[in-house]
Amino acid sequence: MKIVAQHYKSGELALLDVPAPACRPGGVLVRTEFSLISTGTEMMKVAESKLSLIGKARARPDQVQNVMRSVAQQGVLATYRKVVNRLDSLTPLGYSCVGVVEQVGAGVDGFEVGQRVACGGNQFALHAEFNWVPVNLCVRVPDTVRPEHAAFTTVGAIAMQGFRQSEATLGETACVVGLGLIGQLLLQILTAAGVRVVGVDINESRCELARRLGAEAAAAPASAAFDALVDRLARMTNGAGCDHVFLTAGGDRNDPVKIAAALARDRARVVDIGKTRLDLPWKDYYEKELDVRFSRSYGPGRYDPVYEERGVDYPIGYVRWTEHRNMACFVDLLHQRRIDLDPLTSEVFPFADAVSVYERINGGAVRGLGILFRYDAAATAERLVSGAPTAAPQRAAPRAVRGRRVRIGAIGAGNYASSMLLPHLARDPRVELVEVATQSSLSAANAAKKHGFARMSTDAARMLDDASVDAVLVLTRHSSHAQLTCEALRAGKAVFVEKPLAIDAEQLAAIADVIAETRNDRLMVGLNRRFSPLLLDLKRGWGERAGPHVVQYRVNAGRLDNKSWYADAGTEGSRFVGEGCHFIDTISWWLDADPIEVSAVHAEDDSDNMVATLRYADGSV
Repeated sequence: MKIVAQHYKSGELALLDVPAPACRPGGVLVRTEFSLISTGTEMMKVAESKLSLIGKARARPDQVQNVMRSVAQQGVLATYRKVVNRLDSLTPLGYSCVGVVEQVGAGVDGFEVGQRVACGGNQFALHAEFNWVPVNLCVRVPDTVRPEHAAFTTVGAIAMQGFRQSEATLGETACVVGLGLIGQLLLQILTAAGVRVVGVDINESRCELARRLGAEAAAAPASAAFDALVDRLARMTNGAGCDHVFLTAGGDRNDPVKIAAALARDRARVVDIGKTRLDLPWKDYYEKELDVRFSRSYGPGRYDPVYEERGVDYPIGYVRWTEHRNMACFVDLLHQRRIDLDPLTSEVFPFADAVSVYERINGGAVRGLGILFRYDAAATAERLVSGAPTAAPQRAAPRAVRGRRVRIGAIGAGNYASSMLLPHLARDPRVELVEVATQSSLSAANAAKKHGFARMSTDAARMLDDASVDAVLVLTRHSSHAQLTCEALRAGKAVFVEKPLAIDAEQLAAIADVIAETRNDRLMVGLNRRFSPLLLDLKRGWGERAGPHVVQYRVNAGRLDNKSWYADAGTEGSRFVGEGCHFIDTISWWLDADPIEVSAVHAEDDSDNMVATLRYADGSV
């Protein structure tokens, strides 16, 4: 299939051929009909990518802080490898699209093949011919709604969440500062809710459009028309000012914040939706005791992997408006014709022209609020062979040594695999990298491009059935290690699996059963400390061991970010399972024995902080 991707280091855009995503449990596979270009968010991302490294750092100080934390925990070299790997990567664009369901994943109710759905999410609703979308990020679209209008749903949900945060009610007044796409959608949502609206924007044509769409006044700041708007607002509110001011403008000027203070009534709400500078003038905001609120994207559930990726909904009695319900509400407003998108739809381009369209937008040749890609249904349908291998860009293979090279397939290509493991194999002349399979189409393309895999896919099962693959690397998240290891062993492959081999006793028993059943025990776990040159030299220098030893291994690994998948103990196992296996393996290697007795105690407030005691048959502890 085709997908738009950007090389983050160089800023180069490309329309790539990649394997279509496989239809996984918990979501649906969607054939895209239209996708919306976010001229604000996406073009900011495009512009950032063209900056120097220093420019990128200035634009994203939050990422610089992450890098410094990584240096403190993992050291300069490991952090450098990770940063270089991230920079030298293809990233997707897009987060709002509409399409037709082609396949329904296991465990999914309420969707069926052939149904039209609106999709959201910057990992899922991409500018691509096919997208796998989890259930909480797609909503059904009735036949009464035109598909090109449904493509606006995610952006509409952003405006909807801003409206929710304001708690605006019938008969109140509001001012929208910034009349771009989100501002125009918000204006119509407010009007549909019975709120009287005025608008402010530096662009007169956008002000005119706002007046056509229901604003009682709209004007550019520091103009005669703006003075008239202030007078009109005074008449509307008996001189009190707006109940709500919405900041939907972008840029690094502080003018929107000042305008909000000037137009707001005493104790009004100011809701920030756009990415604008927020240097609050203390006196103005203090004297009116303004309530400043932020609106986080599409609504509750955003950035929560349990909600977005695993499909666990929030109970409606506790969270009335989630991001899914906001999206559904916007589609319902389209169905009721309470939102008019025709004036906001500026251009519709063939998806095949995507790269040139971005270049023209970036150069100012294409302007407008709503710019859409239209996908060729016939051509797209022909390209759906979900997850099938796609030939990767060719690069020179290492020179073969005596005998046939080992033919390797990799399942997973995350940051650790791409920065620490695969680069070594790519340089090894004894190895032939045959295929890489990942859940994300673009991560497969990244790995193939960087490391020289001959093929890329999103279906590991096809790879395991391939007789041309001798050995399989399992480089996925912890929870999937055991199952993939069992499948690879059954397929007769030699298996290298990253630690941990399993996250509980049941998974470990399943692997042991498969080895007994197949008699295939060609299995190695990535417990790497025993291969450290420092430890090898130390053990050699220690000499022959005499009598029992007391070995102490003390670890300070730093705190995990609570948003990290690694911290999801319910799904991925505890941190000790994921990391402590390294230390137990190292001690057992040093003593050339397995422990016969284990005891452990952890701090009551934090199960990651613990002391484990291992006793060995010779009396070593």
